Amino acid sequence: MESMGRIDLRIFTEPQQGASYDTLLSVAKATEDLGYDAFFRSDHYLAMGGADGLPGPTDAWITLAGLARETSRIRLGTLVTAATFRHPGSLAIQVAQVDAMSGGRVDFGFGAGWYEAEHTAYGIPFPADKFPRYEEQLAILTGLWSTPLGETFSFSGEHYTLTDSPALPKPVQPKIPVLIGGTGPKRTPRLAARYADEFNAPFQSAEASADLFERVRRAAKDIGRGPEEITFSNALVACVGATDADVARRAAAIGREVDELASNGLAGSPDAVVAKLAHYAETAGTTRVYLQILDLADLDHLELIADKVMSQLG
Repeated sequence: MESMGRIDLRIFTEPQQGASYDTLLSVAKATEDLGYDAFFRSDHYLAMGGADGLPGPTDAWITLAGLARETSRIRLGTLVTAATFRHPGSLAIQVAQVDAMSGGRVDFGFGAGWYEAEHTAYGIPFPADKFPRYEEQLAILTGLWSTPLGETFSFSGEHYTLTDSPALPKPVQPKIPVLIGGTGPKRTPRLAARYADEFNAPFQSAEASADLFERVRRAAKDIGRGPEEITFSNALVACVGATDADVARRAAAIGREVDELASNGLAGSPDAVVAKLAHYAETAGTTRVYLQILDLADLDHLELIADKVMSQLG
């Protein structure tokens, strides 16, 4: 397996489907103890599909603040924070504070927001022009964090105006890594080329990912940026078992079919999953994968993947 190079594995959770902070803490601690690279979570306020969502939503940045103090090694981040939920000025403060609370372990995944029902459910405006607002927020967040200490930051846009901001607090990291993801053919690659340290293709085939990654590489070259400065990653649902019966049991627990998971995600035996990861590495140049873990009570699943899959990835 040495020829495929290293692939970092990160754990990615969807707490809006039903998870308390304590459940997330247990998964994050297992993530750290088992040697995974990072613990990530979605940023949603409403369950999707048939899930009851109990006990109810947890806030992404409050969760990560708590985990920042309860972990010591793993990276912590969002896949992805919704630009519609928070004003960019206060979000910049929140993220910088969590970075400080974690000793500089935050990765900032950021998207435009898309799920209208969660906005109407909690009285959050859902603007029609989400993408221009998102683009302004990227400029503001990265601008605030990178303003030298003692200088001020101002911004005048169509949607946001900041005047003589002290641009405090500063993150601990010299630069918080920014993750941008999605499947948009033009605007998303352009923004990723300008702002992203990492580009993520969510729930895409290796072949579709290769096309998306190439669009970002081309957009980076167009602005004089080396594509090697960007990490290319995938998010894929995980359902791994030592036996076919284990795979079937884990698929049933998350309400999915084994064949569909094997086709669209990382499902099957550890060796089958390693082979699938190698295919992503060779076809698309993937170097990082977010394992979407949907049964958060099944910590044995994380242990199996660490022991039998991660151990083969360099």
